[in-house]
Amino acid sequence: MSAAPADRQVLVLGARPCTPDMLPVMGPAPRHAGLWFNFGHSHQGFTLGPVAGRLLADMIAGEPPLVDPTPYRPERFG
Repeated sequence: MSAAPADRQVLVLGARPCTPDMLPVMGPAPRHAGLWFNFGHSHQGFTLGPVAGRLLADMIAGEPPLVDPTPYRPERFG
């Protein structure tokens, strides 16, 4: 991939991965044992990545989570 010339503008657009309630989805998949979700962080994904990864790792390992994961549970969407 080559860089665009300095006199040329390049427009890049993309959708933000967010949920209807604007909270990420983190936790075990309700219908698929062994599958875990961690998505929907919108524009904060890069910033929240480390703490979201830690929270998910704690849940997977059965350790006490760093924060209450209830608001992020996948089941909230039915």
